[in-house]
Amino acid sequence: MEQAQVPLFLFMFAGVLGIFTGGILADRIGRKNMMLISLLGAAPFAFILPHLPLGWIYPVIAVMGFILQSGFSVSVVYAQELMPGKVGTASGLITGLSFGMGALGAVVFGNIADAEGMSYVMTLASYLPLISILAVFLPKDRREK
Repeated sequence: MEQAQVPLFLFMFAGVLGIFTGGILADRIGRKNMMLISLLGAAPFAFILPHLPLGWIYPVIAVMGFILQSGFSVSVVYAQELMPGKVGTASGLITGLSFGMGALGAVVFGNIADAEGMSYVMTLASYLPLISILAVFLPKDRREK
């Protein structure tokens, strides 16, 4: 698993840059739109990632991290906007839920990897961004008319 250190670093580093950029873009295009772009924009990269040679994984995972994490801070602000007067509750729910679901997903995918193999899990996980299509049902931004 030592081979995962560099891609993980690239994903997280690019994600930090994406978080800052996502906030700026959300001010221009709207929070809901930014979250949709963030989630659905990562889907093509997630699909091709398990099929790439190692040399291509580095740039693809960095781009995917940038795009995917560009919506994280936006989702926190969006939740705060949906729950006026309960900023702490909204922040805690979004952050706690995302990390908690990630932890549960790690357990589930770890068990599947033990049973079916890592290649199967990587392919299965590449379909997860498609669930984000449900974000179209989110309420409009306050600024949207």
